[in-house]
Amino acid sequence: MKLEEVLRALYNEDVEVVLIGGGAMQLQGSAYTTEDLDFCYARTKQNMARLARALAPYHPRLRGDPEGLPFHFDASTIERGSNFTLETDLGALDFLGHVAGFTDYDAVKNASETIRIFGIECQVLSLAGLIRAKEAAGRKKDLEAVIELKGLLQIRKKTKLK
Repeated sequence: MKLEEVLRALYNEDVEVVLIGGGAMQLQGSAYTTEDLDFCYARTKQNMARLARALAPYHPRLRGDPEGLPFHFDASTIERGSNFTLETDLGALDFLGHVAGFTDYDAVKNASETIRIFGIECQVLSLAGLIRAKEAAGRKKDLEAVIELKGLLQIRKKTKLK
């Protein structure tokens, strides 16, 4: 996966997204490794059009579906769905309209913080937000991650480091 290229593609089109999941965990100091990047996106018509436009050059297709299955990732498709697991020329990308533990994109954004990556100001889910999402998801791997995330949060509180 090509984090810098993905972020540039999204932010060049002004797509409203928050980095969540394993990518956010890594940027928050976790040793967690991931094969994909997960984003929560705003579900406004304008933002869905920007998201489709940003990804178009990278040939998004549904991950895990049979080769050659007709799929067109456009604003209409995004509007009819919510969560998309995609394979692109930049790697595996997941775009979630809804995240466990949160009501909507605005709630996720309110639980995020701005982190500068590759010269880009990015919204990244905070440690507290990641803990909330992982606990709400409740999968074994998520609950295991919560242990590390709570440890990182405790260290930050004690050391007052960001």
